[in-house]
Amino acid sequence: MGKTLLLILCLAPCLLTAQTVDSVAIRQVDSLIQVSSALTGKREFDKALEIGAAAEKLALEKLGQESAAYGSCCFNHGRILYLKRDYTGAEKWYLESKVIREKVLGREHLDYAVTLNSLAILYRIMGQYDKAEPLYFESKAIREKVLGREHPDYASSLNGLAVLYQEMAQLDKAEPLYLESKAIREKALGREHPDYATSLNNMGALYQRMGQYDKSESLYLESKTIREKVLGKEHSDYAQTLNNLAILYSVTGQYDKAEPVFLEAIAIRGITQGREHPDYAQSLYNLALLYEEMGQYEKAEPPYLEAKTIWGKALGREHPDYAANLSRLVRLYQDMGQYEKVEPLLFELSSVNRRIIERAIHHLSESELNDFLDKFSNNSLSQNQTLSFTQIAGSKKMIPVCYDNSLFYKGFLLQSVGRIKQLALSDEGTAEKYTLLKDYHRRLATQYAQPIAKRDSTLVAQLEVKANDLEKDLARTVAGWGQANKQVTWQEVQAALKPGEVAVEFVTYRFYQKKQTDSTMYAALILLPLPAGASAEAGRAEIPQFIPLFEEREIATLFKNKGARKSDYVNTLYANSDQMTGKQKNLYQAIWQPLENALAGAKTVYFSPAGLLHRINFKAIPGQDGKPLADRLNLVQLGSTRQIALPQPLANATLSPEAMLFGGIDYEPDSLNKSPALIPQDYASTRGDISFENVDSTLRGGVWGYLPWTEKEVNSLQIILKQSGLRPVLYKGAEGSEEALKSIGAEGTSPRVLHLATHGFFFPDPKRLSQQAATDASAFKRAEHPMIRSGLILAGGNYTWKTGKPFRPDREDGVVTAYEISQMNLSNTELVVLSACETGLGDIEGNEGVYGLQRALKIAGAHYIVMSLWQVPDAQTQELMTAFYTNWFSRKMPIPEAFDAAQKAMREKYEHPFFWAGFILLR
Repeated sequence: MGKTLLLILCLAPCLLTAQTVDSVAIRQVDSLIQVSSALTGKREFDKALEIGAAAEKLALEKLGQESAAYGSCCFNHGRILYLKRDYTGAEKWYLESKVIREKVLGREHLDYAVTLNSLAILYRIMGQYDKAEPLYFESKAIREKVLGREHPDYASSLNGLAVLYQEMAQLDKAEPLYLESKAIREKALGREHPDYATSLNNMGALYQRMGQYDKSESLYLESKTIREKVLGKEHSDYAQTLNNLAILYSVTGQYDKAEPVFLEAIAIRGITQGREHPDYAQSLYNLALLYEEMGQYEKAEPPYLEAKTIWGKALGREHPDYAANLSRLVRLYQDMGQYEKVEPLLFELSSVNRRIIERAIHHLSESELNDFLDKFSNNSLSQNQTLSFTQIAGSKKMIPVCYDNSLFYKGFLLQSVGRIKQLALSDEGTAEKYTLLKDYHRRLATQYAQPIAKRDSTLVAQLEVKANDLEKDLARTVAGWGQANKQVTWQEVQAALKPGEVAVEFVTYRFYQKKQTDSTMYAALILLPLPAGASAEAGRAEIPQFIPLFEEREIATLFKNKGARKSDYVNTLYANSDQMTGKQKNLYQAIWQPLENALAGAKTVYFSPAGLLHRINFKAIPGQDGKPLADRLNLVQLGSTRQIALPQPLANATLSPEAMLFGGIDYEPDSLNKSPALIPQDYASTRGDISFENVDSTLRGGVWGYLPWTEKEVNSLQIILKQSGLRPVLYKGAEGSEEALKSIGAEGTSPRVLHLATHGFFFPDPKRLSQQAATDASAFKRAEHPMIRSGLILAGGNYTWKTGKPFRPDREDGVVTAYEISQMNLSNTELVVLSACETGLGDIEGNEGVYGLQRALKIAGAHYIVMSLWQVPDAQTQELMTAFYTNWFSRKMPIPEAFDAAQKAMREKYEHPFFWAGFILLR
């Protein structure tokens, strides 16, 4: 017993000594970190790093690499480098701190949350939004769980996330987060706390962005007062509010107020943050903007150049701020007539913009990417600048850049959505997630189709969040995404062209001369094939050609029928020069005549339309001799001429023998008990005489009445397809339902042919409607999303169209929107025919082309699409479709040749474009 007690007494001092050593070491490390932090606050970074290094050495020697103390040292080191603007170094140390704190402290510790939040801020500033967002979310969740939703640290997480969304142009997401953060800070900290002032400042910036200038100024001034009182006039936060206030004054034209405030902010930031800090560069950039706006170009150049140098060094040359600076320098030198300085900047700007957007596609959903591209185009305007400069300066060096930009941007969202869908379905690990995503979108489509008052707003909000998050997760994790997102250059398109073939990219741009004008210009970029015996590597005959065409308003009146009969509208649109009156240009004079010399000798012309040209059948444009272009050229319409170099094969080479044919549909609600023969005459469409006076009674449009020729059409096609060995399935009367359509692809395969002979609709942007018209309009007409405003009418759809709800709650409503169609799986469908009215129309959204049924079908995976540009005549449509299918299956002609031959036969029989040119084939 005595020996044991003695042994314990001997050991006790040793144990106490070890604990004491650890405790002392921890206190010493903590003390050194505090000193280092204080020096960091004084911007004495070298001394701070020196003290921090001593803390790191002590922690490693006494406590080990996997200790909380060393994790704090790593975090401190990262913070110093972050403030020194060494973001790569800061990332390394933050990540090491994250690993240690996660292992030692756990994923619910507040220090771990601090590291996550700091990393998120770092990635946001670096423009790596895909990395920042999940870190913000994780940090916020920890703080919410440990501290509660009324703690200032939780408010800081909300604020940081709001700043991220604001920078990503997702203003609707940012506002509620700002408001919640502000309310928490006001309650927990009071109205004179610096964090409360930060909330005011950030909300001021948001409302300024939203154009609510009075609201913005009030918030800025309140923030300025608090910061001046609490922090003093030589603090960086005070300078931030001054900078924002000066921007507001500049935007609202109060230049005399803006300049002195900018100068004061620059002076403070130069002292408090240093002349190499991104915030200092931001103030210089804003001052330069002011001088440029005031026409003082010589004063604007130096601050632009200084800001460019600082941002390039601190943020890198692939940051949105750096790109914005390049864009403004381009404008400045163009306004000064110094074109020799413009070209190299435009080359760099185009390259930087593409790399930034390529990064964004990996983590943003389609709607978020759309917002990001909108913001980006507003900031950089690189395409408009490049095209405008090419026109003004006659720069041949910029033409290849213009063509590559068009290949990159035109249909960018459509391309990205289609590719991620194909990849997701081909990967077992992601197919389940993708199926769930489609389910979310289908449920959302059902809600969107309801009047706003009848929607389940809570469910919509939940589904939108779930769908958005899941889509982003797929974008981050889908295998093979990098290779699938390969971009195409003009040289690759040229190399794929055969002798006698030419590629034409039509482009639109807002003309810039001193200021952005309201003139939308059209031009053509023409690419000829390599000469015989040449190769892309060895050399090329010539670069693309740039041919200016016209200003949009010169042909816009051609598309305004003002209630005229559709036949008269089409007759006027495709009139030749002898039929035109006054100074109005016809389509040939505006679009094709300027290209004739460049296209000399061409037999096949691949072209990609832009803007209003999406509403034209190029084959029907009459040439100088009055004959349509289709008589002398093989015209092939593409979404982008990139398809020449990267043709998109069908997902499965083994095609299904099935064909689904919809026609002779009954649109009345009680169609389950009624045959088409019993439909009242009010809803019947008579054949009418073949003349412009009577043809409108046979149009597939207007009232949703029964279309007798659609039944004849699908009956005829059934015979042709059966004889060719296919299995046609007819959906007529009540069987032509939305349920039947949506069953396609449910088991992973889709029919080879999908033929939809029915009514179609498209409504323009509701912003163009009067307030009363918008109030009276249906939910489809009022919808903000353009793919809800276009669609098809199926069995029983009249009841929904009139009442806004389905005839029976256990059935679909009979109105299938483009949005709903985009959620279908048509990856094995070789051809979709929209034998309906105006199915090729939709909102034209910049580079993305037409937002409507054609976009929906491409997203769904359809290979070829036949669609209409106006309200087509019922009888002649049946005749055209029968001829087309006969050519394709009975005469074994490829789809493009079969379609061309059918239109040619109709052209020879009817002559007027109204009867034969209403449909186009899109690849």
